[in-house]
Amino acid sequence: MAPESDIAVFAILGYDPRQEHPGRGVLEALGAGMPFEDGALAYRVNFATREGEEIVDRRVGRDLPSDDAQALAAEVNDRLILPGAKAALRATVEHRGALVIRSTEGPLSANVTNTDPAYSKQGSLGVALERFENRVAPAEPLDGTEEARRAAGLTNSFVEEAARILEASPVNARRRAEGRLPANLLLTRDGGAHVPRVTPIKERFGPEWGCFVEMPVERGIAMALGMAPVDAPTGMPRPEQYAAWAGLAAEALDGYDALYIHIKGPDIPAHDGRFEEKRAVIEDIDAAFFAELLPIIGGRRVLMAVTADHSTSCLRKAHTADPVPLVVAGPGVGSDATTAFGERAAASGALGTIMGVEIVRQLVGLMRSG
Repeated sequence: MAPESDIAVFAILGYDPRQEHPGRGVLEALGAGMPFEDGALAYRVNFATREGEEIVDRRVGRDLPSDDAQALAAEVNDRLILPGAKAALRATVEHRGALVIRSTEGPLSANVTNTDPAYSKQGSLGVALERFENRVAPAEPLDGTEEARRAAGLTNSFVEEAARILEASPVNARRRAEGRLPANLLLTRDGGAHVPRVTPIKERFGPEWGCFVEMPVERGIAMALGMAPVDAPTGMPRPEQYAAWAGLAAEALDGYDALYIHIKGPDIPAHDGRFEEKRAVIEDIDAAFFAELLPIIGGRRVLMAVTADHSTSCLRKAHTADPVPLVVAGPGVGSDATTAFGERAAASGALGTIMGVEIVRQLVGLMRSG
């Protein structure tokens, strides 16, 4: 499958997402600091742009400052009335947000389809689609339960009413006057209706974990798996930010046995087909993050693994199901003949092809035997 980041990260950290993933919406809501309980319905949402019935841009052209998004969310929260339910919308980073719906008529089910046409729903998992129609997909129940029918109806009512409020928003009037796309639509995906119940990562694998968090979903994953969140600085020029992350990582190794560090940078230009910028981001990570980090930890007993949570194709402008490279270096790791890090080089490496859920288990085994 072509996974979303949250699904792939669960797998990389040793959790089978098909059995243990609570739904991205739950992770986004927890990471954004929103109250959540069993029977409520949490979604990841995108602010988007629609003209007529057509979705012009699912991310408002990546030109929605967080201040604008928060003002729009406040309008929706103040004005939207959902009969038989209450909805709480939280704008998080740029076009991203989280939504929690609570029904006064009974619990809700997450077994409903996405209104975001770019993602299908497989159980609790969201799967990226290579081809889709640029129109809002109505939420539909995936089973015959009253909880699912109720959830689908409330979701559709929220999307329709929120669009009416956003279309008339003064924020969007200003944006149109500035020649910018309006954020006049909210798309929901990957709902969850249960609090995460998974074995903490320390109990499963032993080490005390820290997790760098840049996005709310990463904070939600850290909270769900019992990892301590390490707030990573953002908003700096890329090389400076990656160098700052490297220094913070070296410091954090004094307090944790293991660190999960997620650098989102290359994914964003890949979604837009900007392959030269994607390459430049990877070069910046190499020159700023690793060049800063490796000399600091060079004399310490540190095992390092570098991989990707998923492939994002610049040609398809979407996540794909292709394998991703993995390099492991440190105590107990023998060298092979591979001299570069990339898909072609990794295909002939000594590690072969493994499933993501095996990575941490094997790393912990190496450290214990090293």
